[in-house]
Amino acid sequence: MIITVDGPAAAGKGTISGYLSQKYKLAYFDTGMVYRAVGLQMVLVGEDLSNKDAALKIARALTFPQMMELSVHPDFRSDIGSNAASIVSAYSEVRAALLDMQKNFALNPVFADGTAAKGVIYDGRDTGTVICPQADLKLFVTASTEVRAERRYKEFLQKGIITSYKKVLDDMKARDERDSNRSAAPLKPADDAIVIDTSKLDIEAVLAYIVPLVEAKL
Repeated sequence: MIITVDGPAAAGKGTISGYLSQKYKLAYFDTGMVYRAVGLQMVLVGEDLSNKDAALKIARALTFPQMMELSVHPDFRSDIGSNAASIVSAYSEVRAALLDMQKNFALNPVFADGTAAKGVIYDGRDTGTVICPQADLKLFVTASTEVRAERRYKEFLQKGIITSYKKVLDDMKARDERDSNRSAAPLKPADDAIVIDTSKLDIEAVLAYIVPLVEAKL
């Protein structure tokens, strides 16, 4: 079983993917981690995010252990990490360098402890269009920019990250613009994806809609 969950930031992809991963014993691959790792590494070593060659060099050298080490850094999930990921993911050369790592996971999905999984759930921006177009079920989860910005702002406050709603909203609009208009794998639903707008839905309602779709595929 392969499920892809795509969509913009703070639409609910992570929560949905995590739930389905546990319920159906699927390995969970957050594909955005590879771009966050490259972007954050550039920030940490003082590289300009507009330096495509530097981003490509870091992407080619990235290993899974290094990615996991970077994932515990405070800025990995902050707006700094998010914006850096959005910028470097727009470089087609960087995407190409990281693509095989993401695609091959579906051939032998495993959990974090190395045990085999019954399948994989991909969480990202282009998993249904580029990484796994052969997926059994493709979901595209979205919400209004204002709702997503409010969610992300509250998330930052809970984590003790100092920011403002306006900054989060402005950053999200800029990121959406980059993700939707990049030449390499722009953010958009796959032709056969099921689009779900979570703007006015709580997570229980969303899952109540999605679970029967998964059951039908099983």
